[in-house]
Amino acid sequence: MALAAAGDAQAFERLYRAHLSRVYSLARRLLGPDDDADEATQDVFVRAWEKLGSFRGESAFGTWLHRLAVNALLGRRASRKRRQRWEEPGVDAELARGVVERPELRLDFARAIPHLPDGAREVFVLHDVEGYKHREIAELLGVTPGTSKAQLHRARSILRRHLTR
Repeated sequence: MALAAAGDAQAFERLYRAHLSRVYSLARRLLGPDDDADEATQDVFVRAWEKLGSFRGESAFGTWLHRLAVNALLGRRASRKRRQRWEEPGVDAELARGVVERPELRLDFARAIPHLPDGAREVFVLHDVEGYKHREIAELLGVTPGTSKAQLHRARSILRRHLTR
C-alpha cells in the first residue's frame, strides 16, 4: 500500500489484482446486468489510484477500497437512474412493483437481485451479501437505520416472491 501511495504502479497493480474480483462482484450485484460492470470496476480502481493519498491507514486497505467502491457504484447507479427518467419512462415503476415476469428468476437467486428496486437492492447487497450493519448502510446511503431495515424487509419479500413462483 505504501509503495502504491508513493506512485509505484507495480505495487498498485498487485493491489488491483488482489481486490479485483471482490470489486467486480460488488459492481455486478449493485448495478445489475444492464450496466457494464467491467467499466464500472475500472472506474473504481482509477478513483482508488487518484485517492490513494487520502488513505490514512485507520482501516485495512480492502475496507477503504470497498467503501470507495460502494460510493462510486451508488453514484453511477444514481446517474444511470437520472438518465433513465429521460430516456425510458415507466420502466422503473414496473420493476418496483415486482411484476416483471421472467422465468429465469425462478432458477437463479443471483439473477433475481438485479430486479429489486434500487433502494431495496442496495440495502440487500450491502447487508446480506457484504455484511454491513444497518447503521453503516444508513450512513453510506444517507437514510435512517429504520429505512435500511424496511428496505431489507422489502427486498427479502420481493426475492421470496420471485423465487417461489
